[in-house]
Amino acid sequence: MIDVDKLIVEGDTVELDRVYLVADGDKVTVGSPTVDGAKVIADVVEQGKKDKIIVFKYKPKVRYRVKKGHRQPYTRLAIKEIVIGKRKGK
Repeated sequence: MIDVDKLIVEGDTVELDRVYLVADGDKVTVGSPTVDGAKVIADVVEQGKKDKIIVFKYKPKVRYRVKKGHRQPYTRLAIKEIVIGKRKGK
């Protein structure tokens, strides 16, 4: 399972088509910038927010203090399939 920034999804599956590197055993394919025809199919497990972080700004001698909290939204994906496209021979 992987966590990514929050995705706006309509169903239970997501298709990620911008794949930059594919490793299949000893074969490694690096795209320029992406690998043609490669895609990752994943199931959406949950959407939520990560733990809160505190952002505190402070300037000495001028009585300036600001305290804010932030919770980053995320989407948790379970990888179902990695599709490798057709390889073009040179």
